[in-house]
Amino acid sequence: MDLITFTLADLHMHGSAFYDFLKLRKRFFVDELGWDIPHDDDVEMDQYDNPTAHYALVLRDGEVIGGARAMATTAKWGSHSYMLRDALKGKLIDIPPSVMAANVETETMWECTRLVMSNEVDSHADRSMCLGMIVQGLVGVAAENGAERLMSLSPLALMRALRQLGFAAERIGEPYLNEGDGRRYAVLAMPAMRTMPPVLKATHRPRPQPLHAPSVV
Repeated sequence: MDLITFTLADLHMHGSAFYDFLKLRKRFFVDELGWDIPHDDDVEMDQYDNPTAHYALVLRDGEVIGGARAMATTAKWGSHSYMLRDALKGKLIDIPPSVMAANVETETMWECTRLVMSNEVDSHADRSMCLGMIVQGLVGVAAENGAERLMSLSPLALMRALRQLGFAAERIGEPYLNEGDGRRYAVLAMPAMRTMPPVLKATHRPRPQPLHAPSVV
């Protein structure tokens, strides 16, 4: 497996990887979970795929098998900032404003979104390795830009998987049930670093888990 990181400014250096990531997102978030988010027949792409976003993708034999997106909580693009802040302001109808107690806007906190892995990554060891590489890629780009912590709106099961991989994830918001996909989500946060060597064990997660709940403006 290989890790690549980039922004819209240098995505051309990685061939079709960005577009393939959007295709992977569409297959999972739209086709499998049924989220009502912007998409066409091939890809899913929303308002946070803009020049403030950073991407960490994992490739196997040249094929994108996983990835995620991150941006500073100070990011702004048009009328949007970052996803959780927009949810607090009532702009995202599928994410309750109560998901986070207060607005966060600081260069030291980054938000991660759209974590996805291909169903073709089907062994526990490979899924753990892929997840660890994605998150380490996010940690790297965020830390290089001054971040000290990362946060995300995630399925609760992701917290345990991250801890097994050496990331000190904790819940900082109250859980809620997304009636659209039947999953429980909460805001998780962790330091922008690995606290111990990864433990690549089976995570008992037989299918890919999204990093945040659907959003529609």
